[in-house]
Order: sequence, then C-alpha cells, then structure tokens
Amino acid sequence: MNDKVDKLVIFLAKRDGIDKLVKTFQYVSKLLVWRLETTNPNVAGRAKQCEVASGLSRKAFRYGRFLTGFNALRRNPGPTPTYRFLSVFANAGEMVYFFFDHFLWLSRTGTLDVTLAKRMSFISAFGESLGYVFFCVIEFMMIKEGIEEERRIRSLTSESKENDKEIKKIKVDRVMRLMAVAANVADLIIGLAEIEPNPFCNHAVTLGISGLVSAWAGWYRNWPS
Repeated sequence: MNDKVDKLVIFLAKRDGIDKLVKTFQYVSKLLVWRLETTNPNVAGRAKQCEVASGLSRKAFRYGRFLTGFNALRRNPGPTPTYRFLSVFANAGEMVYFFFDHFLWLSRTGTLDVTLAKRMSFISAFGESLGYVFFCVIEFMMIKEGIEEERRIRSLTSESKENDKEIKKIKVDRVMRLMAVAANVADLIIGLAEIEPNPFCNHAVTLGISGLVSAWAGWYRNWPS
C-alpha cells in the first residue's frame, strides 16, 4: 500500500489519528491567537474559538481511553520486574489523566458544575505528568537495550543479511521511541503549565510549540507504514 490517500484514510480512521489532526488545529490556533491578538483582534477571536472547540472535541474523542492503560497492565505489564514496576506508575498516571478528563469535558460543556473544571484539570494534568515521566524512563531503558543489542550484532565477525535486517529493525524502533519521548516531554510541559503555572510553561509560544511537537510526533508514529 503506497498510495498516500489510502494511508491518510487509514490514519484518520484511527482515534489517535484524528486526535493528532485536531490537536494540530488546536495549537496552530493558539499560536495564531498569540500572533494576532494585538494586530487583528477579529481573526484572533475566531482562532480562539477554533482552539477551544478543538480542545473540547479531543476530550470527547478520548472517552473511554483510560481503559487502554488498564488493558496494558492486564495484558503486557513488561518483561522484567523493573519494567512492570515502571509500567504500573506510567499506566496508572495515564489512567488518572484520561478518567478525570471525562469530568473536565463534562464540566466545560456545562453538563456538570463549571466550578469543577479547575479541580478536574489539576488532577488530570497531575496524572498525565506522572505517567509521562515514567513512560520516558521506560523508553530510555529500551533505547539503551537496543543500542547494546546493535553493538553486539556489529561485533560479530560474520556479516549476513539477517544481521543487517536486525540492525535496521533496531534503528527504526529507536526512532519511534525517540518520537515517543519527544511527545511525552512536550505533553509534560503542557501538564506542568496546569500544575505549577510559570512564565515559561504558560507562555503561548511554549504551549503552542509543545502541542505541535506532540501532535506531529504522534502523527509520525501512527502513520501507516
């Protein structure tokens, strides 16, 4: 399957695919608001509406997503006790994030008391940030193992196509894991802006770039091969 339209259709049929597309709209809109709010308030206002609508839409798409982390712990917690330990905290944080995100969405749409939004947002962001820290640790451990395995294969005296394939497979896996780290770090910055507001994390440019890095890294990882 080499047709780009076919790949785009498959990508957008996935929940993660449509989420990354709408996330791109959300954070491009945020950057437009920052850029145009003084020079063109009318366009900036429309961009703000797009940003808010995109953010709410993404929360609706993610309904039930907390079950993904639960299923990961149930089916494949990790190959070693260390990985299992890290996986519990990583997936538990993600589960908290997505679970309380449901209530945040209901609050912001007016279904629940709007005063709950700030509290739900804090709990959701805290779980998200905790999960991303542990996911990053797992990814770095697996990247390290991949590098060691690549060195072992290269140290073999005999060369073969099978070895070349293994090295290529390790390199592809490394790129995917680095994309995951980039997305997790970017989302961690967004989460910290909610947990502990500060001039750097809460700046529109920081949030906009972080959101786009996360969206495009996810786009790369989810694009059909």
